Amino acid sequence: MTLRTRLLLAQLPLAAGLALLGFVALSTVDALGRSSQRILQDNYRSVLAAQRMKDALERVDSAALFRAAGQPEKADAQAAANIGKFNEELSVQEHNITEPGEGEATHALRAAWDEYLARHARYRTLQDESALRRRYFAEMEPGFSRARAAAERILELNQDAIVHKSDEARRMGERNRSLLVLSTICAFGLALFASVWLTRRALRPLQLLTLAVRSIGEGNLDARARLRGEDEIAQVGRELDMMADKLREYRSSSLGELLQAQQASQAAIDSLPDPVLVLSVEGRVLNVNQAAETLLQISAGAEPLARMPPEMREAVEKVRTHVVSGKGAYAPRGLEEAVRVRAEGGDRALLPRATPLYSEQGGVVGATIVFQDVTRLLRFDELKNDLVATVAHEFRTPLTSLRMAIHILIEGTVGSLTERQADLLYAAREDCERLQGIVDDLLDLSRIQAGRVEVSLTSISAKSVVDAAVAAKADAARDAGVRLEEKLGEPVLPVLVDPERIGLVFDNLIGNAIRHSPPGGRIEIRARPDDERVRFEVQDQGPGIPAEYRQRVFEKFFRVPGTKGEGIGLGLYISHEIVSAHGGDMGVDTTPEQGSRFWFTLRVPGRA
Repeated sequence: MTLRTRLLLAQLPLAAGLALLGFVALSTVDALGRSSQRILQDNYRSVLAAQRMKDALERVDSAALFRAAGQPEKADAQAAANIGKFNEELSVQEHNITEPGEGEATHALRAAWDEYLARHARYRTLQDESALRRRYFAEMEPGFSRARAAAERILELNQDAIVHKSDEARRMGERNRSLLVLSTICAFGLALFASVWLTRRALRPLQLLTLAVRSIGEGNLDARARLRGEDEIAQVGRELDMMADKLREYRSSSLGELLQAQQASQAAIDSLPDPVLVLSVEGRVLNVNQAAETLLQISAGAEPLARMPPEMREAVEKVRTHVVSGKGAYAPRGLEEAVRVRAEGGDRALLPRATPLYSEQGGVVGATIVFQDVTRLLRFDELKNDLVATVAHEFRTPLTSLRMAIHILIEGTVGSLTERQADLLYAAREDCERLQGIVDDLLDLSRIQAGRVEVSLTSISAKSVVDAAVAAKADAARDAGVRLEEKLGEPVLPVLVDPERIGLVFDNLIGNAIRHSPPGGRIEIRARPDDERVRFEVQDQGPGIPAEYRQRVFEKFFRVPGTKGEGIGLGLYISHEIVSAHGGDMGVDTTPEQGSRFWFTLRVPGRA
């Protein structure tokens, strides 16, 4: 028997109870209906006939009085009509005798009526008014009284029967109501008991199956359901038992190998000098190595975000969110993402890297985070930056003197020059200007890395910012045969800006656009509202940036291989840092062979 059949059988008692209850209710309603119908059929028509006969008899009697009063025509017309009505109702009554004594009363009425009609026929033959009056009081009035009393008797019999039957119907209704309540309680109780009993019996195998599954899930591979029968649950139970047998065999055969593999993997991560954390999707620590336990004071099973210092907690959460959101492995963009932690022997700088852990179905189930110790690299980087700043500063003074000397020579202050000498000096001056730009970039870099990027913000119209940027590069664009165009989106809003610093950003972006745009090309400088900020864009018609280099164009000393131009790859990095100091964002959208669009945002006064 299948599970479906068992469940259907478990519902049969309820269905039977409902059917029994419906039968009792229908019987009760039918009995009440029949009692009401009996009253209408048996008595109401007789009451109506008796009343109508009384009315007709009274009008015939009135007609007799009209004849005695000297109005025979009116008397005959009224008497004839009401005698016919009386006969019709009397015929109905004679065919509707239902109560004890009603037959005798009807026969008495028929006899009294026939006698009254005979007297009425003799009464009509008289012409003298005095004789009519004597005959009326001697014969007609007593006959009228007897007939009327007989009709009244029939009316009383049927009215009493109606009252009796109404009381009987009320008592029957009360009995049927009690019977219906009792039947409902009994049917509900029996049906509920039978249904619960049958349902529990049908679902008992499910309980056994649930207990077996729970035990197996808790690691007890000796648990079995051992269900009998051929229904669906019994089949599932047998499949579960087979699975448990296979799992136990698999555990017996591979437990040693698994333990050996786990020990080998734990030894591998413990041998790493850098801290390693293995996190679940929710942030729970699944595994750590000895370096992590020693340096980060964390152990497996803990909640790292609650116990770590704020800087380390923020870095772990950032890396974990990146990995579990499906973005793949996390690689830091530079040493500036290193997190400093206190340790014996001095502070340590740790740079986080992460790779996702995948399930057999391909979903991300966790993340492995390796904190690379970059303390020495940061020290070398600081030494390099100090060296760069020192060299740039030392270059500045002799370079300024060299530029001044070349300028004096070109002006002819110390004597005239030949054409060849002038060409050499012009070339030397251009090289000095290039060196001066490199020195300025290096000095800006040193200030940025020392955290000394200071901006003096003031409120200026976005149009004024774009106008100043275009005017500053108009000559360079004209010499290169490139057209600069402004496009301002409405409404034109003011921005919080340090004009000198943002001028450097525009100078770098527009300068790069001029160098990479073909002669006759067009460069668009745009400004438009962007939510609570203003977005500035520089769109060129150059070759674009290859996809593999788009994420690196804002790094220090990076230049896209094969591009023309001068510089050492600091312009975009410095521009990015200046925009960040303004509280804005900067990025690039590019399509190969269709140009690049560099953009950045600035805040609007009074808004976020």
